[in-house]
Amino acid sequence: MVMDMKWLKVWVLIALLVGSIIPAGLSLADENTTIENETEPLPPEIQNITQEDRIAEHIVAALERLSEITTRLINNTNLPDNSSVMRHYQLAEQYKEVAINAYQNEDYYNTIINGLTAMHHYREVLKSFERGKEELKERLPEEIKRMEGYFRMAERTIEIAQKQGIDVENATMILQETKEAYKTVLEDIKARDFEKAKEDLEVAREKKAALDEELKRIRKELVEANADKIVNEFLEKGARGIEVAEKVIEAAGEKGYDASELQERLEAFREVYDEVKALADEGKYDEALQVMRENAETIKEFHKAMAFIQRKFHEREAQEKMRDMRAFLREINGRIQKDAKALIELKRKGVDTRKAELQLKTSIQEVRLGIELLKHKKPAEAKMHFAIALDMLHRVDEFILRHL
Repeated sequence: MVMDMKWLKVWVLIALLVGSIIPAGLSLADENTTIENETEPLPPEIQNITQEDRIAEHIVAALERLSEITTRLINNTNLPDNSSVMRHYQLAEQYKEVAINAYQNEDYYNTIINGLTAMHHYREVLKSFERGKEELKERLPEEIKRMEGYFRMAERTIEIAQKQGIDVENATMILQETKEAYKTVLEDIKARDFEKAKEDLEVAREKKAALDEELKRIRKELVEANADKIVNEFLEKGARGIEVAEKVIEAAGEKGYDASELQERLEAFREVYDEVKALADEGKYDEALQVMRENAETIKEFHKAMAFIQRKFHEREAQEKMRDMRAFLREINGRIQKDAKALIELKRKGVDTRKAELQLKTSIQEVRLGIELLKHKKPAEAKMHFAIALDMLHRVDEFILRHL
């Protein structure tokens, strides 16, 4: 069978990209993986394949593996958001999502075009990890900058504990040592002695780990000292949560949605709530607090289920509003602004928000792309970008909920 020259060229391009996608000098020993394990050779029967769907299938499989590798590498480093590596990673993930959506819709042509573009950007990301020492110049100052927020949070915690008579002498000493350790790293960077900076960073991180333990102890004592306030706040918020959950379950039933999981978690949460309330009514706040600790997972799962169901309702409403684009864009813009404020607050508390910030920026870019497509009278393509934006926002929402 003579192969169509157009698809022969596509296969050759895929082979070149996949074959060179991982730079030869890149070591993934720290990631517990090898290139041989992550990329499979193209099938030997390549000369007999002429269908778009088979080409698209191999591209999607390659994208999944490349996304896994690059995401693991990105998550294990501290790169600034404006670095070239992060820009290529962001573009790769965007094009990958577009390609996979196209594949699921059997649009193999757009799967191939967007997939090859994503592979190019993944390749640029992986090439950049060869230049570890160069990336160090960007990475270390950013980590030190983030520590400023962490130190402010530690100082506030120590100050509050000290006012309540809790022993903070050791924590104060370790905090100062940790500050000095990171200051040394910053001086190394200014002197362009990156090898020493890397060594001193390990020392600084050890100091921070010791400080984390001290802060953990202090927070525990603060909780015990304020057991009555914490229990009463739990009961107040829990009562509202139960009321909202009951309304959500009722509304879900009316619209035919499955809320059985929320119902199960509500019943489990109500048992914990009733036990805590009974102890609080008797003034046994320490025991009530212990019940809360022992059932922390049940409480967490209830709130997660609540957030999930509410988010799904919100998504369905947004999807309906996409019929009225003005209303939809107002809706999504409001969510973006709300999430941006929440991430700023979490960052102030010392939470590493880089990945969520990247997802939020991706969402903003997808909305902009969608608007541009609307201007060019391409509503179907615009909706695809809006769907990606919604997905990114859901991931940001989940991150925020996990760190509240």
